[in-house]
Amino acid sequence: MSALEGRVAIVTGASRGIGRALALGLAKAGCHVVIAAKSTTSTEKLPGSIFSVAKEVEALGVQALPVQVDVRDEQQIENLAAKTLERFGRIDLLLNNAGGNVSPCVKKYRALAFRETGAQKGGMTSSVAAQWQWRT
Repeated sequence: MSALEGRVAIVTGASRGIGRALALGLAKAGCHVVIAAKSTTSTEKLPGSIFSVAKEVEALGVQALPVQVDVRDEQQIENLAAKTLERFGRIDLLLNNAGGNVSPCVKKYRALAFRETGAQKGGMTSSVAAQWQWRT
């Protein structure tokens, strides 16, 4: 039994490349995976989508949740967290693999900040808060 079996991971930038490989690796270890990326359709130039990777993850015997998200958008991040918690009731891992041209006015950006909120079945449960701090 893997230490990741039954855990829930969010992988951003998971529709292709390194993010896809991370999602599939976690799935092989028994982890349920939230496939978070902007791409909802595959193209010749950019093959892969949140839905195609979700199918690959599910084929490995675990649950997948495809969520379209642009990590530069605070509301979309909050939506990602809410959908994950609604579906799985917890978030154990965050692999923040997404890249993008984040505005130069961003002083400090933490897409998902986890905090311990209490014990649940012998472990800690996490809640998610989106934090954006802008330069004044």
